[in-house]
Amino acid sequence: MAKQTPLAELLRPDSLEGYIGQEHLLGEGAILRRSIESGNLPSMILWGPPGVGKTTLAFIISQTLSRPFYTLSAINSGVKDVRGVIESAKNESSAILFIDEIHRFSKSQQDSLLGAVETGIITLIGATTENPSFEVISPLLSRCQVYILRPLDKKHLQAMIAGALAHLEKALNKKIEIEEDEALLRISGGDARKLFNAIELVVKSQQNAREISITNHAVMETIQQNMAIYDKAGEQHYDIISAFIKSMRGSDPNAAVYWLARMIEGGEDPKFIARRMLILASEDIGNANPNALLLANACFDAINKIGWPEGRIILSQTAVYLATSSKSNSTYLAIDEALALVRKTGDLPVPLHIRNAPTQLMKEIGYGKDYKYAHSYDNNFADQEFLPEKIKNTKFYDPGKNAREEETRRWLKSRWKGKYGY
Repeated sequence: MAKQTPLAELLRPDSLEGYIGQEHLLGEGAILRRSIESGNLPSMILWGPPGVGKTTLAFIISQTLSRPFYTLSAINSGVKDVRGVIESAKNESSAILFIDEIHRFSKSQQDSLLGAVETGIITLIGATTENPSFEVISPLLSRCQVYILRPLDKKHLQAMIAGALAHLEKALNKKIEIEEDEALLRISGGDARKLFNAIELVVKSQQNAREISITNHAVMETIQQNMAIYDKAGEQHYDIISAFIKSMRGSDPNAAVYWLARMIEGGEDPKFIARRMLILASEDIGNANPNALLLANACFDAINKIGWPEGRIILSQTAVYLATSSKSNSTYLAIDEALALVRKTGDLPVPLHIRNAPTQLMKEIGYGKDYKYAHSYDNNFADQEFLPEKIKNTKFYDPGKNAREEETRRWLKSRWKGKYGY
C-alpha cells in the first residue's frame, strides 16, 4: 500500500467502464454518456454531494476524448490563473477546464470565464456541492448544462468496498476478511472518499497482523481514534451544518447558536448558512409561521449587504427565531406527494371546464364551459372540481397541528364540507 497517495486516489477509475454510480447520466443511452461518446460535449456544471465522483468524471471525460485537461480549485485560484489557462488553451484544440468548488468563485472570477466558454476556447466543467442557481452567475449558467449527481447507494458502496479490499490484499499480500460492512456504509454517508479513508485507516491499524478482519467494532474503534485525520479533508463541514439544521428543527435555540458559532469560527461562507436557514423556514416551519420565511429571506439579503463581523448578529437572530417558531412540514409533504402521483399517473388531461379558451373554436368544443368564477359566489367560493377526473378528491395538503394551520383547517372545512377529508 502506497504511503503517500491516498487509497481514494489510487482507486480513481480512468474510464467510464470503471466508474461506479450515476447510471441516470452515464448508463447505456443516458444523456451525458451520449454526449461523451459523440464527442459533442457541452460546458457543464456537475452538481452533487461530496464524494460521488464529480472530479473523477471530469478526468474520465478528458481521457475518453483525448483532450487537453486543465484543473483549478476555486479555493486557491484567481482571475490571473483563469486567464493563464485560457491563454494556454488558445494554442490547443478543445481543451477542458475543470474548476472544483466553482461556487466559491466570485462574480468577477466567473465573468473571466465567459468569453472563452462562449467562443469554445475551453469546455468548462465546474463541480459544486451547492445549488448552481444561487452560486453561478446567470450568463455563465446559461452557457452550461447542469447535471445532477446523486448520492451513492448501498450497491455502489459495496462494489467500492470489494474493489478496495482486492487492491489492498494485493498491495499487502495479506488476506482481508470483511465480516460486517454496516459501520463502513454508515460512516461513508454515500461519500466514496469517506468510505476509502475509513477502509484505509482500519486496514492500516491491523497491517502487522497475520490476517486483517473488518468488523463494525473495528471500524468504529479505529475511526474514533483517528478522527482528526479522518476529518482533515473537511467532511465535518457537512456534519456541522446537519447538526445546525436539526437543532433548529428540534426547537433548541441554544444548540442552534452553538453550531452557528462553530461554523462562523471555522470560516464558513455566511451565504451558505443563510441559504440553509431559508430552506428550513419553508421545509420545517412553513405555514405554521409564514413570517419565518420572510425573516430568513431578509437575513439572506442582509448578509450580502452587511458582511462580517456584524453579519453574525443577523444570523444569530434568525437562527433563534427559527428554532423557537412553531413547526410544520405539511407543505413539504404536500408537494412531495403530488410529485409522486404525477410520476405515477403521467400527464393527465386538464378538465375541460378549467381549460383556457382564447379562441372561438376552443369555446365551441367545451373549453371553459361550466367554469364557476369564484368571485361571483358567496364568500368568493364555488364548489367545483379542479383535479383531473382520474385523481379527483385526492388530498395532498393536510394542515399541521399548530394554531395557524388549525385555523386553515377550519377554513377549508367550511368551504369544502368534508371533501378531501377536511
